[in-house]
Amino acid sequence: MQKDIVINKNTLIRIYYKSIISISLVKKYPIPIFAIVGLFFGIICHYGLNDEELGHLIWFIVLIIGGLPIIYETVKGLVHRHFVSDIVATLAIITSIVTNEAFPGVIIVIMQSGGKALEDYAFRKATNSLDELMARSPKMAHKKINDQNVEDIEVKDIRVGDHLVIRPGDLIPVDGIIISSNAEIDESSVTGEPLSKIRRRGEEVFSGTVNIGNAFEINAKRISEESQYSKIVKLVKKAREDKAPIQRMADKYALLFTPITLAMCGLGWILTQNAQTVLAVLVVATPCPLIFATPVAIISGINKASKQGIIVKSGAAIEQIDRAKVVVFDKTGTITYGVPIVEDVLLLNKYGINVTDNKLGYTTDDILFRSASLEQMSSHPSAQAITNAGRKKFHNLPLPVNFAEEAGLGVKGFVNGEHVMVGSPSFIQSQFDMTRASGLPNLKNNLLKTISDLQNNGKMVVLVNIDGTNSGIITLSDKIREGVVTMIQDLKKSGIKKTVMLTGDSLINARSISKQVVLDEFKYDLLPEDKVNEVKKINENYKGVIMIGDGINDAPALTTATVGIAMGAKGTAVSAEAADVVLLVDDVTKVSNIIQISKRTINIVKQSIFVGMGISLILMIIASFGLIPPSIGALLQEVLDIGVILNALRAR
Repeated sequence: MQKDIVINKNTLIRIYYKSIISISLVKKYPIPIFAIVGLFFGIICHYGLNDEELGHLIWFIVLIIGGLPIIYETVKGLVHRHFVSDIVATLAIITSIVTNEAFPGVIIVIMQSGGKALEDYAFRKATNSLDELMARSPKMAHKKINDQNVEDIEVKDIRVGDHLVIRPGDLIPVDGIIISSNAEIDESSVTGEPLSKIRRRGEEVFSGTVNIGNAFEINAKRISEESQYSKIVKLVKKAREDKAPIQRMADKYALLFTPITLAMCGLGWILTQNAQTVLAVLVVATPCPLIFATPVAIISGINKASKQGIIVKSGAAIEQIDRAKVVVFDKTGTITYGVPIVEDVLLLNKYGINVTDNKLGYTTDDILFRSASLEQMSSHPSAQAITNAGRKKFHNLPLPVNFAEEAGLGVKGFVNGEHVMVGSPSFIQSQFDMTRASGLPNLKNNLLKTISDLQNNGKMVVLVNIDGTNSGIITLSDKIREGVVTMIQDLKKSGIKKTVMLTGDSLINARSISKQVVLDEFKYDLLPEDKVNEVKKINENYKGVIMIGDGINDAPALTTATVGIAMGAKGTAVSAEAADVVLLVDDVTKVSNIIQISKRTINIVKQSIFVGMGISLILMIIASFGLIPPSIGALLQEVLDIGVILNALRAR
């Protein structure tokens, strides 16, 4: 008895949730659902109950209620000079009403509204997948009331002069001036520079950048609406407003197909002088390949992309990717990892000169082992990079003793009984007089020249001192992602004419990365508005640009491009919002995947369109002689629909 109760309860729960889903579907797509239900009720009355008049009345009511919104939307589009594929279907609906042929009219209503519902479904599904990304923009701030109290307030409530606390890992909510200790800031999302910056008391920090060091305090310099983050958001909005509307593929082919249909209607009237003939021509000409082939294939392509961690927000993006001829990349966090990675370990001799054997008894493995062991106690990005390199090579690292850290500068402690210091040259100098250590007055100059040469080549330099001797240098850089070079080659094979890099980073770094990746062109030291202008110039020449980026500074350019692709896994919310496509996996090589998916999807769409329109043309010729009644024409179109849909599903 108890088991029966449980079963009944679970059944009721399932019925309840199915009812909720059904109600939701009716609210979202009322016309196609209403038309389908009306069609079947009419069939039951007409054929099941042998009441032709009642069946016809039900169909006619469905035709009027379902058809008028479609007619209204089509006319509204024409008033705004938007020539769409809906025109033939609209004419068929109007003719069905005038000639009192309800059954074929209902079929057309189902096809037309069903195609729109499919496109809307694809858009909703893609949009819902991005909800969690949108939570990354600054929304809350920590306002210091007095020495003991800090309260959380909304970013929009911050006023100039407010005393704010920026905790480790926080997005800086508004532009402000540092009023406490030094701060270490990750500015890559705004400036494009991969390595963190040390900002000192009295210097300005910008909204949207990230505190990767210890907590610090600022005085708000600007309110949220006037801060750097908001300025970039405004650029995104302006770029969106300026973006020209695109012509969808179905509408493009409708420009050719509609005049042919009208000509065949005229021929049918001349040959038969019968309005039924005109309706039959319109019914068989209703562009089902345009109505169904595109949305079904597009949804299939979007689903295929989503399985690979690629979220496509709209069907238009799939179409536009297929047409694009230029791919533009941001550098930091897109082509490169956006975080420092150990590139090399260099040995120093007692003069501070880079050598292959320092005669001090240390190897490069010794330097890395001691540094990684010490750095594992620090949360600094470069420390984590060194620790990761050490763990990858040695697996197990001993914990240091008497560890101490100066935020953003360096660390010191004992590793296996040896005193080790790892950090910036200025940190080592502050801890230990380098010149006096060896008794050689030229040691400092030699060492600084070695460091300077490395920094001029875009390297981050970490000095390692063991027991009072500067023994080695660890260089870090923002490395190119694996597979990028192959991806660029694949893009060329897929028909992309040009690859470009736009970055806010320096000339030295930009040139080095561009050369390694074998890009056609690069621009450097660019502000967000500069990137927008560069994308506009490229688009004027090539009429189709894909832009890939991850930072706040990329968002306006992503919106300006024909198709914007955002690195969503580690990118910013504003860039994900601005883009048409979001990569949920931190892998830029997925760009070649979505281009391949788009091209295959559009090829399948074109096959369906050409074959479907060809068959429709043959049926129109036959119908123009009065050989196909409207009701039979509607059924033939349904058969054609099934074929078109099955072919379009191959895009999965």
